[in-house]
Amino acid sequence: MSPWLLEMDNVHFTYPGAARPALNGLSLTIPEGKKCVVLGRNGCGKSTLLLHANGIYRPQRGVVKWRGEPLVYHHRGLAHLRQKVGLVFQDPEHQLVATTVEEDIAFGLCNAGLPEAAVRRRVGEILERFDLNGLARTPLHHLSLGQKKWVALAGVMAVEPELLLLDEPTAALDPYHARRLLAELDRLHADGTTVMMATHDMDVALAWGEWIYVVDDGRLVLEGTPEQVFSRRDVLTKLGLGVPILAEVWHILQELEGKKLSVADREIPRNVAELRRRLKGR
Repeated sequence: MSPWLLEMDNVHFTYPGAARPALNGLSLTIPEGKKCVVLGRNGCGKSTLLLHANGIYRPQRGVVKWRGEPLVYHHRGLAHLRQKVGLVFQDPEHQLVATTVEEDIAFGLCNAGLPEAAVRRRVGEILERFDLNGLARTPLHHLSLGQKKWVALAGVMAVEPELLLLDEPTAALDPYHARRLLAELDRLHADGTTVMMATHDMDVALAWGEWIYVVDDGRLVLEGTPEQVFSRRDVLTKLGLGVPILAEVWHILQELEGKKLSVADREIPRNVAELRRRLKGR
């Protein structure tokens, strides 16, 4: 059996009419049981990568494998894959298809062919787990963006995928809903789900991820642990990504090792450049 949950080998894909490929020979492997993060600028290929992992797009060249076996792109093969690989889109409007919260959670279960009694039982479990009982019969168009993302996640997890993919899950969320969502991803991971998110939020990647992939121009250019990836400031700066605020502060403190520091100023630095200036000015 393959040691990898999902593999992409030399995957190429160009959208119709596009001048440049979205994926240009991308190869990567997803280990089972990790919290994985795909980092990159807007337009680098992150979303297209996820859409290939879920079988929505098919490579024009190259191969995608699930547990060592190439994906089969017919109805039965894709239906089986999507019970194993769940995808939460950046915009929940793209996947919320029913009228109410409970109907939407039931949608994927019904498509999977579960008996009606099993669907009702599983919907009840998901409503309870995601604290959605109070919104069960609420029309989806009455929900906030944060609530819609929450319902989309609940609907995907209803079918108990082995691999959960999320495209920019914290984008446009207020701090409360972002923290809540990340905490739930931690809980799902602790229960045995492998989780991969695509994001350009460096701070989220450092705080949450266990294995980081950096994608640029449709290729994998860097991967490793957060410590390994975020120590490569040269590469990340060249790609226009920079490094997380905590990593930058840590680098500054390493540069100042052995020097006497004072942080008596009452005014909090508003950015890394100001922090660096104050510390080095001591």
